[in-house]
Amino acid sequence: MKHNQKIGKWGEQVAAEYLQQRGYELLEKNTRTPFGEIDIVVRLEDVTIFVEVKARTTRSFGLPEEALTRRKLAHMLACAEHYAAEHEIDTWQCDAIAVEGSPGITPRIEHFENVTA
Repeated sequence: MKHNQKIGKWGEQVAAEYLQQRGYELLEKNTRTPFGEIDIVVRLEDVTIFVEVKARTTRSFGLPEEALTRRKLAHMLACAEHYAAEHEIDTWQCDAIAVEGSPGITPRIEHFENVTA
C-alpha cells in the first residue's frame, strides 16, 4: 500500500471514531456506487450522512479541506444520490471531515456539515 493510501485509511479511521464519539451510528465504510466510493456512511437521528474524508500529514500542499474541489463535491453528490435512491433514504446530507496529522499524534479534525447544499 502506498503512503497516500495508508494516510487515507488512517484518516478514515480517525474520522469514523470521531463521528462515533459524537453519537453518530456507523453504517458503512468504503461503499462503492457506480459513481465512485463513499468513504463513510453514518446516521444521526433520522438523517443519513455521507462523509468524504480528506487527510494530510503536512500543509505542504495546503489544508486537507482544500482538496474538496467543485468536481469532487459534484462526484460526492452523485454517489450520495445513487445510494439514497437505492436504499430508499429520504433525509440525507453530505459532510466532509478534514484530518491533519499522522498516526501516533493527536490529529486536527475539522467537520464540515452539508457541503453540497
